[in-house]
Amino acid sequence: MDIIAKLRDVPFDELHPNERLKVESDYLRGSLEAGLADEATGAVAEDDTQLTKFHGFYMQDDRDLRDERRHQKLEPLYSFMVRLRLPGGVISPKQWLTLDDVSSRYANGTLRITTRQTFQYHGVFKENLRAHLQAIDKAMIDCIAACGDVNRNVICSANPHRSQIHRQVYELSHAISDRLLPSTRAYHEIFLGEERVAGGAEERETVSSKRDAEAEGDPREPLYTRHYLPRKFKVALAIPPENDVDLFAHDVGFIAHVENGELDGFTVCIGGGMGMTHGEPSTFPRLSDPIGYCTPEAVPAVAEAIMLTQRDNGNRRDRKQARLKYTVESMGLDAFKAEVESHLGEALAPAREYHFADNGDRLGWIEGDDGLWHYGLFVQNGRIADFDDGPQLRSGLREIAETHDGDIVLTTNQNLIVTQVPATKREEIDAILDRHRVVADHSRLRRSAMACVAFPTCGLAMAESERYLPSLIDKLDTVMNEAGLSDDAITVRMTGCPNGCARPYLAEIGFVGKAPGHYNLYLGGGFSGQRLNKLYRENIDEATILGELEPLIQRYAAERETGEPFGDFVIRTGVIKETTAGRAFHDA
Repeated sequence: MDIIAKLRDVPFDELHPNERLKVESDYLRGSLEAGLADEATGAVAEDDTQLTKFHGFYMQDDRDLRDERRHQKLEPLYSFMVRLRLPGGVISPKQWLTLDDVSSRYANGTLRITTRQTFQYHGVFKENLRAHLQAIDKAMIDCIAACGDVNRNVICSANPHRSQIHRQVYELSHAISDRLLPSTRAYHEIFLGEERVAGGAEERETVSSKRDAEAEGDPREPLYTRHYLPRKFKVALAIPPENDVDLFAHDVGFIAHVENGELDGFTVCIGGGMGMTHGEPSTFPRLSDPIGYCTPEAVPAVAEAIMLTQRDNGNRRDRKQARLKYTVESMGLDAFKAEVESHLGEALAPAREYHFADNGDRLGWIEGDDGLWHYGLFVQNGRIADFDDGPQLRSGLREIAETHDGDIVLTTNQNLIVTQVPATKREEIDAILDRHRVVADHSRLRRSAMACVAFPTCGLAMAESERYLPSLIDKLDTVMNEAGLSDDAITVRMTGCPNGCARPYLAEIGFVGKAPGHYNLYLGGGFSGQRLNKLYRENIDEATILGELEPLIQRYAAERETGEPFGDFVIRTGVIKETTAGRAFHDA
């Protein structure tokens, strides 16, 4: 039974307001056209702020300036965060130069690599929004479905140029993205100037007729219908033994299996997701579970079948329970799998064994299967800028894009890779990086750390993250050095709120903002992203954080077993209880 049939007898006013908004939005058009033309405000209408997400951008304001502007009787300094749809994270040098130019012309002069292998811009004012999106479009890139209740940017193990297997997995990320892309032309009409060929006023219907119509399918939005999905939907593909994408954190995960050097197929996992709400134990992060195995050719169809199952069964009354992870919890894994197989028209093969060794990136020079070289470059918290008295990262990468014809690839750990470098050109790339002071002797702890944006732009932030984590790592580096662990890696993640954008619940040491200057401290995540952590201390400041972690790190140095990761150590020694399932995340 599809979503239209299931909702036909549900009172419309019992649906979450976002669900009613989607139905009434004329396929995500809303009043955006008029809102963009309104020069009296830097904002758009409240309902339209929900619709902009489907088109790849959020309205934000500078929270550092709120009080000052309020005293001046000015509205908040509204701008937009614009996020690109970039499956697999590959950018040509020509595209890089365009994206770099756009950051100066229409944004705040920086590019930020996200944890979903794409770029987002900050500080895009409303009057610049159309020009921004049109410039990106000329580079053959768009923002469609980068946010909103649809399939988001599809991520995969980084760098298709590294091997033939990586190339095949990258191509599948594009196949999934294309297959699950919304069909509405709203983005093209509103932002790119495409003429609306059909629709307009004559296409608008009453709410009741909308909900009863098109029982045989919606020709304007065949996969999503006018209801779209209950919440966001995320897909990841990984090539063991590297779990750089944190595969189990996503709604859908495909784990590649290689036999005799050939890509044989994928183990399919469902039900991952990081977000939760402080103080609400019915919300929790969850890792995905394997449900079967499929051939490479079947991957896009399997992704679609999982999405359709979530579309038709997800909670449309309570958005806090609307992610696929909660649908799996309420339906049960077997029932969810059965409906997926019903959409497919065949059963999945049994899941196969897999092994992941870690969830970090390969930094420095790595040789690919074809003899070309690839340079993995650490980017602290993903922010590409020219820093005062620091690395001139943006200028250095621009020079590389101007002189090198290989792609630049983004990773889900907020780093990047300069690809396809002949051995004879390595010294030239090294010289550019050195000249711009891009390569520094960062500790392994810092290279294993990741933060979300948080203040000043994220409206959900409760505490600092990107602006604070580097200084906290400075202090933790001192602790590590004194313990004799300067060459060791411990995964550290920080977010300014519990929504989990930097995947903090997978970290061996996780920090989640609770209030300004205060964080919940989580311990015990798996080094390869295979286990959730658990709350260790609540609502603590920096002094308490350091007071808690210093003796633990010293004890780890003295008592660990050979090769034992920190997350395993704190569980083995009884410091923290192991989290065996998402529903047990809040258990003491």
